[in-house]
Amino acid sequence: MDSRVESTGLHARPVAYIFSEDLVKISSRLPSNRNRSLLVYSLVHAYGLLATCTGQGSQRFLVVRPRPAGQKELLAYHTRDYLEYVMNQSSDAQNLLEASEFGLEDDCPMFHGIKDYITLVAGATLTGAAAIRDDISDVAICWDGGRHHAKKARASGFCYVADCILAILFLKRTIPSTHPLKKPRVMYLDLDLHFSDAVSQAFHKPGSTTAAQVLTLSIHHAAPGFFPLSPLASLPDVDDPAFDPFTLSVPLKAGASNKTFLRIWPIIEHVKDIFRPDFIIVQCGLDGLAGDPMATFNWSLGGEGSLGWCIHRIIHQWQGKKMLLGGGGYNTPNAARAWTYLTSVAGGIPLSLDADIPEYSGYLRFKPSFTLDVPAGNMQDQNTEEYFQTIEATYEGILSVLDSRMVPPTL
Repeated sequence: MDSRVESTGLHARPVAYIFSEDLVKISSRLPSNRNRSLLVYSLVHAYGLLATCTGQGSQRFLVVRPRPAGQKELLAYHTRDYLEYVMNQSSDAQNLLEASEFGLEDDCPMFHGIKDYITLVAGATLTGAAAIRDDISDVAICWDGGRHHAKKARASGFCYVADCILAILFLKRTIPSTHPLKKPRVMYLDLDLHFSDAVSQAFHKPGSTTAAQVLTLSIHHAAPGFFPLSPLASLPDVDDPAFDPFTLSVPLKAGASNKTFLRIWPIIEHVKDIFRPDFIIVQCGLDGLAGDPMATFNWSLGGEGSLGWCIHRIIHQWQGKKMLLGGGGYNTPNAARAWTYLTSVAGGIPLSLDADIPEYSGYLRFKPSFTLDVPAGNMQDQNTEEYFQTIEATYEGILSVLDSRMVPPTL
């Protein structure tokens, strides 16, 4: 029986969950998020999600062990000079001038195990991409991926390897098993608080008049001085010579809440409907959730317009194959809560947000509530009705251009 994605978008195969002890150990060394990976996976296991079956015995998840990325795979985007430097330096003996040249300072210091980190995180995301491309699964999850600031020859913004870009390049290759040969369309949707500068820039083609295989869409906070600084982070202008309808942004003001995301979501749906992607990569950064140290958005995990609501719609209502990646998120217990909940949503067995945290070795990290929910706080939403109307009016023009660029699908 063919279990390909049907028109409903529902997936019949188990969700590919990318996991190994080596991946968790090395990801837990990331200086910006020490031990986050360990707490995430421990909570997923504490809830027993990866062992969950339905009454008919069908498997909800397939644990897939990642393989390290090889040099050739990393060179698909990164420069040889960057890789040779970062993969051959010890954390305590480095040329500071060269380190600065490659961005390995300040928010991206060298650390013990960085070579294994780069190869395993890139390999994990590529393993997830292969799982959906090769029909092993219709949905893949790799919470250690989503490093959307890493550039071709520089580390940036806590990101050392451009796994998102590598996965997009992998998925956009012609599928050899299709007749006639098909060039897949890949949509990259970024939900992190910060703009997906490296990913958006990598596929930005100003002045192009043809359809592209890759569309990037970032929903993020933008304000003067807010990282990362990029002209692409602004609301696109169709009259700008640098405008590319396949490189899109929805910048939001401080305090963005469930109500904000609910209001802009029809735009996201419309972009997806016009582009008709074969693959959708979603970067599920969590630094926009209430309670994050960034303290900029007031997004929550449950309710209409929430992060959980958005992911449920993408996984269970959108056509195409999907991969969920991690990203930012600096409240470690809340990151574990959110990605555990999103794992259950992706598997079609959503946990109750009122559920008590299971009593296990990490239990005390979840005080004082000891529940799964990440509720909204009291921050004022500065996204006004006037600003929403500006976004909507701007996207009317963008969507018209995008629609005119799309080539009808090959019969």
